[in-house]
Amino acid sequence: MNVLAHLNHIAFSHSVFSLPFAYMAAFLAAGGVPDGKTLFFITVAILSARAAAVSVDNLVDYKYDKKQERLGYRALVSGKLSMKAAKIATVLYLIIFFTAVLKLPIICLKLLPLALIIALIYPFTKRYTFLCHFFLGLAIAVAPAGAWIAVKGTIDPVDTPMLVLCAGVALWIGMFDAIYGAQDEKFDLSQGLHSLSTEFGAKTALKIAWFFHVVSVILFFIVGIMCNLSWIYFVGVGAASGVLRYQHEIVKYNDFSRVTQKYFMKNGLVSVLMFIFTWLSL
Repeated sequence: MNVLAHLNHIAFSHSVFSLPFAYMAAFLAAGGVPDGKTLFFITVAILSARAAAVSVDNLVDYKYDKKQERLGYRALVSGKLSMKAAKIATVLYLIIFFTAVLKLPIICLKLLPLALIIALIYPFTKRYTFLCHFFLGLAIAVAPAGAWIAVKGTIDPVDTPMLVLCAGVALWIGMFDAIYGAQDEKFDLSQGLHSLSTEFGAKTALKIAWFFHVVSVILFFIVGIMCNLSWIYFVGVGAASGVLRYQHEIVKYNDFSRVTQKYFMKNGLVSVLMFIFTWLSL
């Protein structure tokens, strides 16, 4: 088995976008460091669910991806991974996900179908609506929501901070997807796909992304206030917002030369910073 090809297929390194926020939610829900066993199975559940979702996305979009030169590095497109192997791996990821959820509170098992629907519906949204970026954000936000509920063991009506955190996460990652996808405006239009850039043009799409990123930072600040976190947390929010601002400054609607995989990965600094400073503030 070509392990590197499988890791490439599920973009394993991109786990940095969801896992730190999940840990952040778990720590906030516990009011400190959560139980080690719970944290372990939260990690396994999130990594396996994400792997399954990304695999499905790549399988569904293969006919489009193979037409894009810049996506030639992907395992399916390059031929380093077969469709059959990818499908088998997807089933395995789902089995691991289900097994991990069984080790968490029963409420997680009850909510499992909803989590799967949200995660697996995203690949198809770009065929129908320019709101696809928000669907991706929602899918990523399932991670912190699930972690919070797994630690609490229940859904509490007063868990408003969880909803605010998830909204911030959804807008953060969704709008970076919009930025990254803006460079494909012409290709998406030629294939009948939808995005903010195909609907409003790349220039306006970047402005929309900037607006909602500002909203996400505000939501992160509100989380700190609602959870009575120390000043350390707000320093982290400030640092994360600095990363967001820099990422916007180096992208122009008529120049996407700096929107590379390296650019995309730097966005992971936001989630990492948010988690670290949340931990320190607790």
